[in-house]
Amino acid sequence: MTVSHSIKKPQRNPQLNSHGELIHLLSTEGLPKATIHQILDTAEAFLSVNDREVKKVPLLRGKSVFNLFFENSTRTRTTFEIAATRLSADVINLDIARSSASKGESLLDTIANLSAMAADIFVVRHSESGAPYLIAQHVAPHVHVVNAGDGRHAHPTQGLLDAYTIRHFKGNFANLTVAIVGDVLHSRVARSNIHALTTLGCAEVRVVGPRTLVPSDMAAMGVRVCHDLKEGISGADVVMTLRLQNERMSGALLPSSQEFAKSFGLTNERLQWAKPDAIVMHPGPVNRGVEIDSAVLDGPRSVVLNQVTFGIAVRMAVMSIVAGHSA
Repeated sequence: MTVSHSIKKPQRNPQLNSHGELIHLLSTEGLPKATIHQILDTAEAFLSVNDREVKKVPLLRGKSVFNLFFENSTRTRTTFEIAATRLSADVINLDIARSSASKGESLLDTIANLSAMAADIFVVRHSESGAPYLIAQHVAPHVHVVNAGDGRHAHPTQGLLDAYTIRHFKGNFANLTVAIVGDVLHSRVARSNIHALTTLGCAEVRVVGPRTLVPSDMAAMGVRVCHDLKEGISGADVVMTLRLQNERMSGALLPSSQEFAKSFGLTNERLQWAKPDAIVMHPGPVNRGVEIDSAVLDGPRSVVLNQVTFGIAVRMAVMSIVAGHSA
């Protein structure tokens, strides 16, 4: 299924209403710093729900959340479902392979029909960059859209949960150096992290990888570009590794994954180049032995599983905030 309609972004940030309140979450790009802090602070309040005997709050009781995943997902889809359930929403997971979309129904026709079923929030993952924007332009004022990943463009809740994880372990962003290592070219996670971390005032954000996997616009985004791993992670407070997204590569951008691992794979020996208390992150899924060794992934500096746990609270925060506002 393709997105057949052109996307025209209005001058006003389509994520915000006229009062500057969050009504959709489409990208971390353009999100005000105060809005990001609101999401992170709200997520922190939701963390305690994990410790309750009954892990629910009634904030979305009577609301319907439709998960529309046109691409495969484990962590994102599951944590969104858990988050909506903990907010007491009714959760509907659309089976795309068995839906009318597989018969050629357009994206907007699918959305219109689901809206007629009294949908309140659409959580959308799509292979086409801009699909969530398109949906947001055509839903009713009381319906909200949350981008769960669109093409190579954005994955805002991942960027926000990563920011939450960094704040949780490291505190003030102003003193931090964050290195993002790997396949930056194809990574919507990298872009969402860059926008969030620069908005939050990180001292330095670096992207690290071979020349073929680092896009040309990175320097313009206010980050430092490094093509040598030692240079890229030396003195870093946070090292975030990214997997090679072979499914998005149209040509031979690398000799092999083994060659990538030799130059850019994170090992315990190479991690010594970072600060002694540096944390290691990964958005998943992980290719062990390629972008990161198992000894690092399972080691004491890894906060990868914390990212997953925090992701539930961040997604609860996003859905609860957008549901409280209208266009």
